[in-house]
Amino acid sequence: MADDENKEGGEEKPRSRTSSAKSKSGSKPGTPKTPRSRAGSGRAGSAKSTKDKAKKDDEEKKEEEAKPEDAPGDAAKKLSAPPVPDDITDIMAIFLASKSQELFECRADEDVTSDHPYKLLKKEDIIQDMKTRAAVSDFSPAKQLVMDYPGEELLLVYDYDFKHGQNFYLITTEESKDRILNPPKATGEGGEGGVEGEEDQVVEYKPPVPKDWVSYGSEKEIAEEAFGETRPKKVFKIARPRREFGAPINFTDRDVKDVKDGYVECTPYDDKNYSLHLLELDKATQAIATWKDCSSQTDWKYPRNAVTQYQPREFTEEEKEKLSTSKEVKVFIEGSIPRFELALQQNEIVDVFFDDWLALASDDATFGSKSDGHLKEYQSFTDLQFSKDKTITCIDWHPNLKGVIAVACSERLTFDQRVDNASKTLMTPSLILIWSFTDPIHPQLLLEAPDDIFSFQFNPSDPNIIAGGCINGQVVLWDISQYLDRLKNPRSGGKLKQNSMNALPGFEDENALAIPIIRYCAVSSIENSHHLSITDIQWIPDHLEINRYGLPVFNKHGDCSQILTCAGDSCVMVWDTRAPKVTLNPLEAKKQDAPHPLGIPATFKHLDLSWKPVLKVSLPKPDTNGEFAPLKVSIKERQGDKAHVQKQIEQMEKEALGGGIRRESTMGGFGRSRSAKDQKPLEGVTTKFYISTEDGEVAYADMKIEKDQDSGKLTNPKPSWYSALHGGPVHTLQRSFFFKNIILCVGGWTFSILKEENQLGPLLSSCCSQKKYTAAHWSPTRPGVFFIATEEGNVEVWDLLDKTHEPTLTQNITACSITRIFPWQISSKQQLLAVSDDMGTLHILEVPWNLRHPSSNEATSIQNYFEREEKRLEYYVDRLVFREKEKREIDAEEQRIKNAPPPAEENEDQIQEKMRREYEAYLQLENELLISLGVKQEEDEPLPEK
Repeated sequence: MADDENKEGGEEKPRSRTSSAKSKSGSKPGTPKTPRSRAGSGRAGSAKSTKDKAKKDDEEKKEEEAKPEDAPGDAAKKLSAPPVPDDITDIMAIFLASKSQELFECRADEDVTSDHPYKLLKKEDIIQDMKTRAAVSDFSPAKQLVMDYPGEELLLVYDYDFKHGQNFYLITTEESKDRILNPPKATGEGGEGGVEGEEDQVVEYKPPVPKDWVSYGSEKEIAEEAFGETRPKKVFKIARPRREFGAPINFTDRDVKDVKDGYVECTPYDDKNYSLHLLELDKATQAIATWKDCSSQTDWKYPRNAVTQYQPREFTEEEKEKLSTSKEVKVFIEGSIPRFELALQQNEIVDVFFDDWLALASDDATFGSKSDGHLKEYQSFTDLQFSKDKTITCIDWHPNLKGVIAVACSERLTFDQRVDNASKTLMTPSLILIWSFTDPIHPQLLLEAPDDIFSFQFNPSDPNIIAGGCINGQVVLWDISQYLDRLKNPRSGGKLKQNSMNALPGFEDENALAIPIIRYCAVSSIENSHHLSITDIQWIPDHLEINRYGLPVFNKHGDCSQILTCAGDSCVMVWDTRAPKVTLNPLEAKKQDAPHPLGIPATFKHLDLSWKPVLKVSLPKPDTNGEFAPLKVSIKERQGDKAHVQKQIEQMEKEALGGGIRRESTMGGFGRSRSAKDQKPLEGVTTKFYISTEDGEVAYADMKIEKDQDSGKLTNPKPSWYSALHGGPVHTLQRSFFFKNIILCVGGWTFSILKEENQLGPLLSSCCSQKKYTAAHWSPTRPGVFFIATEEGNVEVWDLLDKTHEPTLTQNITACSITRIFPWQISSKQQLLAVSDDMGTLHILEVPWNLRHPSSNEATSIQNYFEREEKRLEYYVDRLVFREKEKREIDAEEQRIKNAPPPAEENEDQIQEKMRREYEAYLQLENELLISLGVKQEEDEPLPEK
């Protein structure tokens, strides 16, 4: 190792390994190390110079042996070497005071000078100085360096010019010290020019002198490369009873297949380590005829007579009468009747001809097998013109058409960037793209909006109507009923392509395959709209509607006609798509019925630019003057779920039919909103709802308008409960498909599960994730499964039946952030998951069998889990209150003791009386304990004396 460093340190020719070892081991501490003659330079130089050198070396050796070891002054004078090379970095600057210089005989400009700056110090002397002088020692900053130094002596160098900041510095490694004291010689120094005296050269043999071995770390490498036993040896002990020694042994034959593990099969294999290449081979082949003796014999069949009966044999009338009156037949029929009845019942309950194995195989081979446990890429959608390099703000599946999904795209700009590029943003169209699985390259329809859409939703009762919320706070409506056939029929095989193929050359319709752009039918007025971007929009279920007082009433029209929106301007609004009861004059009616010049449907012409909300709910904070800025809103009622109000709805329908009220559609402008006086509130429908904010808060508010007791005005009550559950914006607030009172909240780096009307806190809260959560959604088929998306492009699948502390599955979908996630049940055997990213790509994934197929009684198990968590939360809150009360009592007791006056001193009689009472109590306790253990019997009380 030292030779390798010598090669790196200088450009001159290095010494041989033998000469280097001699020069290192032969020198004593404090003496200069003179280089020996090299073994490889024997052919150069004369015999005379060789003899003189050998004689000189012997004299120097004798002088070194005669000189005492403790002569540091002389040694310092002899330690002459070239200056320290610049490439040596193993240096530690140190300051030595005059006292330390005198102790170690390294006085500046006396013992060490600029010409002879080196001084070798013994390691044990430095350690002894640090022990004696402790922190006063000048070597204390280099204590750890000295303790870890491998050699016996350290090289101290006098820094005459204060090049390193102090008057001295230490060389920290043995290799650097050897390079300084034994620099490599220049080429040609060994007398290679003496070629003429090469023939007369006489080399004197010197026997090798053993030297002390100096470790340079090579023994560690040898130990690492050495092979040795590292695992403990296994010891086996085999024994048998003494009586079996010398007993006769009987060997028998058996088949290896009769006993399990009766043989070990050693199959041949090709060992590449010992493969031999066949270079030459001699073979001999001889073909001869194969003789074979064969014999055959025809099986002889025993002859027998065969009879065929063409007419059935029937009992005679006498025989029938005899059998019907026979006792044996009656007993047989009575014993067989229960078996026949049981078989008939089983045939009615279970299909005996149904093949379970065949049905199991067909179910397992359709869309993913049961063994699959990851999400599969089913399809992806992106458009180079309309969606590339844009962020997808919202996605929604078509409620009726399979394989149709819509996405809203927006520019990836901040507020400041939108202000700076306002002119460019206005010229860029804001679109909603409707895709079909039949054409993954081109969208089927494009819905044009006045500004970027942040949320939209299909109408559940009439999917041809779409409602959307813009970034500027306006609500937009579209009607796509004219293009329904385009969504139903594949674009590549429709009538448009047939017509274009049958057209004459040169007369083809260039717009036959163009993507239609549908303009919005109606937009709300800016003055009455939200002042910030609409972050959530929902259609209110068709069995109810909300009046202007915030009360839920029965919807006699039976279709979704109201919209619920929320935005960051601290309010939630309810919009009605029906026309108000306003009488129009003939001129205005004719103007309203006139067709639009751009071919826009007149479905919501009565709402365009004049649309106002029916109800506006403000959200002030209960304890401060601020307001909540909602991101998401969640109501308890759900589309199609009206079992809790079914009886009341049937009664109202009977009353409506009895009164002659005609049920008419609300779409197309024919519906009319009814007066609030004629409406009866629905019982069992709550007016309270949840909202989530940008600050990570979740609040429970009420939309019912109440009269203020102080001012007498009609206002909304303040939220009854709110809590800061998350460390970032809560972008997901969704109710479970199986439990309407269970809500999933996802925001920041955590998620939580709430139960409605439980204001103690969340039932389940997760730990902080490494990356932010961006979207989440419950599974539509499994009660305990939900999907969460992260900003690094991963999708986490959480299964509460499996584990609640970590996700069951984590899979990377895209390289950028995921914006929305939406699962959809296509059929009983297929479930798809729509995932949108920040680059404008929509990924469609197939959910595996184990994540879409619920286990037996899964809903009951999840409900029991939520009930247990609710009881645990109540117990935790009770204990917390109890501990706080206990702490207050302890503090009060300590304060009372602290403020109490000191007790009066007791006299000797009182002390004696107190000790006597304690001793009597002790004796009584001892007596009771001995009696309970049975050691002592209870004494009977003596009878009173007469």
